[in-house]
Amino acid sequence: MSIIVEQVVLHQLIKSPSESEQSRLSVQLRDELLSVTPEAEQMMLQLHQGYQNKAKGYGVFNASSVFAQLLNRVLEGESDFLSFSCRAAELLAQELGKYAFADEGTLILCRYNFLATDYLFIALLDSRVSMLVDENLDIRRTQYLEMTQFDIAARINLTDLRSSADSDRYLTFVKGRVGRKIGDFFMEFLGAEEGLNPQVQNQCLLQAVSDYCEQGELSGTQTQAVKKQVFDYCKGQINAGEEIELTELSSAIPTLNERPFIDFAAEQDYGLASSIPPVRSALKTLTKFSGSGKGVTISFDAELMDQRVIWNEAEDSLIIKGLPANLRDQLQRRLKDQN
Repeated sequence: MSIIVEQVVLHQLIKSPSESEQSRLSVQLRDELLSVTPEAEQMMLQLHQGYQNKAKGYGVFNASSVFAQLLNRVLEGESDFLSFSCRAAELLAQELGKYAFADEGTLILCRYNFLATDYLFIALLDSRVSMLVDENLDIRRTQYLEMTQFDIAARINLTDLRSSADSDRYLTFVKGRVGRKIGDFFMEFLGAEEGLNPQVQNQCLLQAVSDYCEQGELSGTQTQAVKKQVFDYCKGQINAGEEIELTELSSAIPTLNERPFIDFAAEQDYGLASSIPPVRSALKTLTKFSGSGKGVTISFDAELMDQRVIWNEAEDSLIIKGLPANLRDQLQRRLKDQN
């Protein structure tokens, strides 16, 4: 599937030393939008695909967000995209310049459409230096944008923003492995705060599934079978890049006590959204037990409990029957070495 690029522009944030020993940023602004060439479309498609695969948080604009006010003027036709992007670049430089870790980069803002949904994409990309062999087979240095490993980016679902004023998920941002201060400055720049929490939603979903099986008076084996069905559905959604739809999930598992799962979840008020971004690490607990600590890491399928894996709560121990072949080989080699 392709994206339709409507407007795109690049601005440069430039680092310069200041007397206060902190980094101050200035901006180099384009005076016109980029032409929507095949190269520009390919760049945005690559950034779009890279963003889709990143772990994301969800947010909303706060009431005092200057960025949101500027964006709203564009959406209402009171300002043009280039003026908005220039003001946004200045705001970002001002916010980022407060921190000692401030560094230069290329700011990209793009308005595009994907699957009948309008988006605004914002990212600060690093530049890299490489070597280029030209048509005369001479070697020259060249700079290129880091298109895959970016941690400072956000995307606003403009369609959702305009149609659902009370939405808590129209803004997403990369939750990378960077320090908390870096994430904080970007949220400050956007004037945004956290909205939907996928981790909490997934945990509430798991609790709802467990309670649903319990009220249905299922045996341990039956409960595990239902949890396996839930996991298989969720795994399919993850692989397809889709969210967990409660209506679909409810149809994928048995109706217990003549009450579908979706009705049970609504009646018990778990606070579940109708559509939930899946968190793979949380969903694994549906079919696995795992844990690590004090030099020991253990993981096994939940269906093995009380069969090949026996838990003695009083002694705080596990008995594992039928060790994995590779583990058994390692233990046997160690025994030979000792003898």
